[in-house]
Amino acid sequence: MFNSETADVPRSCESWSDAQVRAEVERKQIERRRRDTLARRVSFSVAVGASLLVVVIALALLWRSSAVLSAVPIGRLLFGSTWRPSVTEFGLLPFIVGTACVTGLAMVLAIPVCVLSAIYLAQYASKKIRRAVVPLVDLLAGIPSVVHGLWGVLFVVPVLREYVGPWLGRSTTGYSLLAGAIVLAIMVAPIIVSVSDEVLRAVPCEVVDASLALGATRWQTVKHVVLRRALPGVIAAVILGFSRALGETMAVIMVIGNVAKVPSSVLDPAATLPGLIANNYGEIMSVPLYDSALLLAALVLFVIVMAFNVLARVVLQRAERRCA
Repeated sequence: MFNSETADVPRSCESWSDAQVRAEVERKQIERRRRDTLARRVSFSVAVGASLLVVVIALALLWRSSAVLSAVPIGRLLFGSTWRPSVTEFGLLPFIVGTACVTGLAMVLAIPVCVLSAIYLAQYASKKIRRAVVPLVDLLAGIPSVVHGLWGVLFVVPVLREYVGPWLGRSTTGYSLLAGAIVLAIMVAPIIVSVSDEVLRAVPCEVVDASLALGATRWQTVKHVVLRRALPGVIAAVILGFSRALGETMAVIMVIGNVAKVPSSVLDPAATLPGLIANNYGEIMSVPLYDSALLLAALVLFVIVMAFNVLARVVLQRAERRCA
C-alpha cells in the first residue's frame, strides 16, 4: 500500500532495509516539524510586533503630549472651544466635533447609496453592466485624495454657495461641513460598494433559488435572505469606510473651511483633527507647548479611531452570532 510518509524518501526498494527507510522517514518528519515550528514562531513574532506597534505609537504620542497635559487641565483641552496657541489656549472641542460631524454626515450620505448600489450589482445587474461598472468603481478608489479635494473646490463648493445656500435661505461661502461630507462620501463609496458587492455575491445560489422557488419576489429574497446572510460582511464594509473617513486629511482640508469653531449648521465652516495637524505642524513651533498640543490632538484622534474599531468589532460579533 502507498504510504504518504515515505513517498518523498529517495530509495531503491531492493537496496534499502526497513530500518533505513524508517530512519529516513523519521528524519523527514523531524525536518518538517522543525520548519513548522520556525514558521509558527516567525508568524507569532510578526503578529506580536504589529500589536506592540500600536502600543508604541500610543505611548510615544502620550509622552510627547505630556507637557501640555501637565500645564493645562485636561478638561480645558478636550472641552475648550478656543484655539489660540499664542495665549496658551488649546481647546480641541471644535476639531473633535468637526471630525465627528463630517465623518458621520459622510457616512449618512454614503451608506444607503453604496449598499443599494452593491445590491443592484450583485443581484440585479447583467454581466454586461457589471463588466462596465465594476472597473469604474475600482478606478474611483484609485483617484488621489487631492484630486477629490480639487473637484470639491471646483464643483461642490460653487453649487453649495450659489444654489443650496440661497435655497435654504442661508448665506454661505460653500466651504462648509456639508462640502467636506460630500467629498468624503464619494471617497469612501468605492470601498463600501466593492466589499459589499463581493459579500453579497458570496451568498450561496441555492439559498437564493430556494427562496424564489417558495414564491418570494426578488426584493423579498434580497431583503430577508441575502442581506441577512451577508449582514456581517456589509457591516465590515461600512467599518472599512468609516476607518478611511476618520483619517482623511487633504480632501477635507480643501473644502471644509478650516475654522476652529463648533459648527451650528451643515453650511458652516468647520475643522477636523487631521486638518489641524496637517495645517499647523512644523509652523510657529517657537510658541510654548504648541508642538505638544498638536501631538495631543494626534493622540485624541488615535483614541477615537481605536474606540471606534473596538465598538465596531463588538457590533460585528453580535451580527455574526445573530446570523449564525
